[in-house]
Amino acid sequence: MKSILVDTGVLYALADREDRWHEKCKIFLEKNSDALIAPVTVLPEICYFLNRNLGASAEIEFVKSCLEREIEVENITESDLKRALDFMEEHRHSRIGFVDASIAAVGERLKITRVLTIDRRHFSLFRPKHCSHFTLLP
Repeated sequence: MKSILVDTGVLYALADREDRWHEKCKIFLEKNSDALIAPVTVLPEICYFLNRNLGASAEIEFVKSCLEREIEVENITESDLKRALDFMEEHRHSRIGFVDASIAAVGERLKITRVLTIDRRHFSLFRPKHCSHFTLLP
């Protein structure tokens, strides 16, 4: 089975029916059978947004989905941390944050080429070592 990295924005859009990306992300996942992998660095960010904007129940449901392995949580290594810093320094002018950089670093380590994200601007800048660029979905 192939894997897809998943970014915070998509996870939020799936939870918020009012989000402009909700339907597009939902349709994509209904047709997808590949494993969704979220680096552990995504969890605090998505939980914060879910609780702040949609309430505690939305945050709890997300954590349950991780426990039920609907989303696989991938820990980061020291080398991922170093590579994330490399990406952040390389793209300092674009203000790429740690969470996005860590997603790219984990993707590079796991040799995953696809990222499920609504952040086209940042993720189109990454040039991982294992491929020329990430394929951005949906």
